[in-house]
Amino acid sequence: MKRRTLLKTLAALPAASMAGQLWAAPASKTRLLFVFMRGGYDATSLLVPVSSQYYYQVRPNIAIPKTAALPINADWGLHPILGETIYPLFTAGQVAFVPFAGTEDLSRSHFETQDSIELGQALDRSRDYRSGFLNRLASTLNGDRASAISFTDQLPLIMQGGLQVPNTALRNVSKPAVDPRQARMIAAMYDHTALSQQVRDGFVVREDVMKEVTGEMVAANRNAVSAKGFELEARRIAKLMKDKYNIGFVDIGGWDTHVGQGGATGYLANRLEELGRGLSGFAQEMGPDWKDTVVIVVSEFGRTFRENGNRGTDHGHGSVYWVMGGSVQGGKVHGEQVRLEQPTLFQNRDYPVLNEYRAMFGGLLSRMYGLNTGQVEKIFGTQGRDIGLV
Repeated sequence: MKRRTLLKTLAALPAASMAGQLWAAPASKTRLLFVFMRGGYDATSLLVPVSSQYYYQVRPNIAIPKTAALPINADWGLHPILGETIYPLFTAGQVAFVPFAGTEDLSRSHFETQDSIELGQALDRSRDYRSGFLNRLASTLNGDRASAISFTDQLPLIMQGGLQVPNTALRNVSKPAVDPRQARMIAAMYDHTALSQQVRDGFVVREDVMKEVTGEMVAANRNAVSAKGFELEARRIAKLMKDKYNIGFVDIGGWDTHVGQGGATGYLANRLEELGRGLSGFAQEMGPDWKDTVVIVVSEFGRTFRENGNRGTDHGHGSVYWVMGGSVQGGKVHGEQVRLEQPTLFQNRDYPVLNEYRAMFGGLLSRMYGLNTGQVEKIFGTQGRDIGLV
């Protein structure tokens, strides 16, 4: 291979170098999948404030009718599009919702607020942009208890840090640009160098992932099942997490609904349906391991309580987080809450943040992994707050 071809090939490879112990079976049964809805989803359409008359006044075109919302309690209902996917898990006590959740970041900027969440660091202190909180979690668990992976094209901020973490996208798995013979040649070029083990392990990651999904892809094509959409990706993630990884990350775009958001049907409903199918498919694929699995679903912020002039919503503040799993204390709405009327809105437009995400995640991870106060503070720079999610 010519040097130029080699360099281009290496640049195209997934960033998958890591320490060898990542390929051992996870020592801890507890599995965590973090799902990031990028774009700031309209949480008010997911968890519908059915007891708020003000909600129906300020959303004349996009409100979810009280009669259509799936019943949760006297104050809340669930978007009807999730009736066959998430709602059965909720009624089985395996899904919980936390409204008024979010960060202290008031920028309403997608990128800045996403960074804030992924860093998991205080806004009023110097921040290390090379250290994401899932990487710090895996490091705190000392590696032998945590094998982490990001199911993305590029390694996200949340997974960057001192522990090397592989990343590989599973939505569109295709034939690799480098065949096994070329992989061996490239690896041989790095023999007896500082990068030798990383290069070899990088090829191992890619080859192993391909083996896991190739059989499933053949069956899908034969039965005319589309490879598009989050459900197939989520089932692939479940297969890998059952065998090799216990901390995973995946992100999903398409949630920035300034125009034509829709209500019980329409654009947002379609996105929620796709997400619901994927998450319920992940739960099904995990099988008995679902009882030892926790899925956290977040977005960088919520959206304005009022609809705008384009029958959409604009960037907001507080959001609704989801927590799912076989041992989650589900079937209820958790955390501090307030009745949603005009006087209780943040800056007269948004959900307030009453359940700060670092404290909430700190409490949740402490329960999941038995972390002490010092370990939680190492990850989030603050003490955890247990709101009874697990």
